[in-house]
Amino acid sequence: MTALSTTATPWTFFDTEVVAVVPLGASFARLTLRGADLGHVADNGLDQRFKMLFPAPSGGFEHLRREADWYGAWRALPEEHRCPIRTYTVRAVRPDAAGPGGELDVDMVRHGASGPASAFAETAQVGDRVVVLGPDARFDGEHGGVEFRPPPSHRGPFLLAGDETALPAVAVILEQLRPDAFGEVVLEVPESADRLDLRRPEGMAVTWVVRDGASYGSGLAREVPAAVERLELPLAVAGQDLDESPADLAGADEVLWDVPEEAAADVVARSLYAWLAGEAAAITGLRRHLVREVGVDRRAVAFMGYWRAGRAAAS
Repeated sequence: MTALSTTATPWTFFDTEVVAVVPLGASFARLTLRGADLGHVADNGLDQRFKMLFPAPSGGFEHLRREADWYGAWRALPEEHRCPIRTYTVRAVRPDAAGPGGELDVDMVRHGASGPASAFAETAQVGDRVVVLGPDARFDGEHGGVEFRPPPSHRGPFLLAGDETALPAVAVILEQLRPDAFGEVVLEVPESADRLDLRRPEGMAVTWVVRDGASYGSGLAREVPAAVERLELPLAVAGQDLDESPADLAGADEVLWDVPEEAAADVVARSLYAWLAGEAAAITGLRRHLVREVGVDRRAVAFMGYWRAGRAAAS
């Protein structure tokens, strides 16, 4: 196994193994990963992303190259030597849970053995190995990978909406909002048993939409406009132009992802701040509704197409 670099970089590879698997609802499993170096993973909270690398079809992790241009090195490998890569949200970090090491929790969606990540989620057992590429606390700077970024001055309502792939991130965000935060949360999940108990400020109302075989995003398309109406936002000018957004010009093979680098304090201070994530087409439709029809300033809307229906997940 390749040794970890001792040079502090924003993100670092961590060797881990599964030490616990706990089913959540009908469609999720919480995996606890433990590693000798996980005490160095940064606990940035909110919707902090990280990457999980699963054993390659041939050689496991033997051919994984952990250099600065790790992605270029990964692409240069023969396909059978590439470790499948998927992106997840850090559900919890315990830097001192294992003596000199640490633990990391990740909630994974279980939807059959349709790919390497979903197969791992279905069959994961204590002792299974996985490599984590995540933020390194030894790096003195911004790690990136946190997209929930309302300005500190924000005192208006929040809108959080997404499907099951967004649920882990929404759960962490809710846990870390100010106690006086208020707004609406709309979550679309596969089955009624997936309506989990979320710790949240009293002012954050949660609407669960059970898909139960309906098309992805259909419940969100129905319930998010209703949630916005309940917020009784002040009148704004609708019909803002989205044509110049790189996200709206994305092709069929590109990821839709548009997060304002810094939500404008003057715009968001008392108005809505929206965070949308999940299936790309559904989330894009919600964002267009907020900006073009409701009149929410586009600088106050973070939206992330985590995946595309009919297409294998990207790394």
